[in-house]
Amino acid sequence: MLVLVLAVLTVSYASSLRAYLQQRSHIGDLKAQIADREANIDALEREKQRWDDPAYVKAQARARFGYLMPGESGFEVIGPDGKPLEAEASLNDPSEVIKTVPKAWWTAAWESMELAGNPPPPAEEPADLIDGTKQ
Repeated sequence: MLVLVLAVLTVSYASSLRAYLQQRSHIGDLKAQIADREANIDALEREKQRWDDPAYVKAQARARFGYLMPGESGFEVIGPDGKPLEAEASLNDPSEVIKTVPKAWWTAAWESMELAGNPPPPAEEPADLIDGTKQ
């Protein structure tokens, strides 16, 4: 009788465990979908920010429609097959531009004083000076 009760409990727990594991897998898949969609949203927001930049809008107008600024002359470079070559210039995403913070003048002066007090070890001499011959 005890074996029968244990067998029934084992089967019921096994089916519950299987359902739990399936639900965890489904939750993992949904989280991956959410992450993909959030990445897509971020890419679209970056694209929208790029369109707020007047230089990007001008570059797109030039590339897509062949627009020119007043006083400019347009031309097309034709390849050996007789078809126009595509332009390869592009603007960087404004969020990817390296922004450097200038150092204060006294920081550079202090670093110079520290370097003077603790000079780096000399570099190795070139091989032609070690053996005494020039090549």
